[in-house]
Amino acid sequence: MSDSSNYFAFYGLPEAFLLDEAALKAKYYQLSRELHPDFHAQDTPAAQAEALRLSTLNTDAYRTLANPDARMAYLLSQHGLLEEGSAQNQLPSDFLMEVMDLNEQLMELEFEPNPAATAQLEAEVTALADTLDAGIQPVLAGYGQLPPDHRPAALAQVKTYYLKKRYLLRLRQQLATFAARS
Repeated sequence: MSDSSNYFAFYGLPEAFLLDEAALKAKYYQLSRELHPDFHAQDTPAAQAEALRLSTLNTDAYRTLANPDARMAYLLSQHGLLEEGSAQNQLPSDFLMEVMDLNEQLMELEFEPNPAATAQLEAEVTALADTLDAGIQPVLAGYGQLPPDHRPAALAQVKTYYLKKRYLLRLRQQLATFAARS
């Protein structure tokens, strides 16, 4: 079994934002069968404990890598780029101004509900998210082929995307909560 401290290495997969999900699932099921407790019932207690540890690792690794957002967060964390509360998590001021404007519109809608304005705000948030997604796709797709010295720049771009996406997700959740109330 390979290095179990890294989920990609655990599955023998290259570190990447976009994975062959069929290969990931096949490896997960293969290891699930191999590590199943029934196959280790006659083993020593130490071997049983190790099989259980690897089985848990298999489940955790699969849950993380099978979800694109969790995989992105994991990969950024592996490179020390998602420290909570870090000054390095600063977003560009133009984006923050845009989000602040959207938040102000949302607050106005809370005081004066307006279905047309709510729909317009939802459309603006969706357009912003779609633009972000389109802009990051080439970086995500090309990451695996980058030489090691070019990866930090790509990781920095992905981190900015990830943080922006979290802001927009919060806005979407607020809009959904607001829409549910009106």
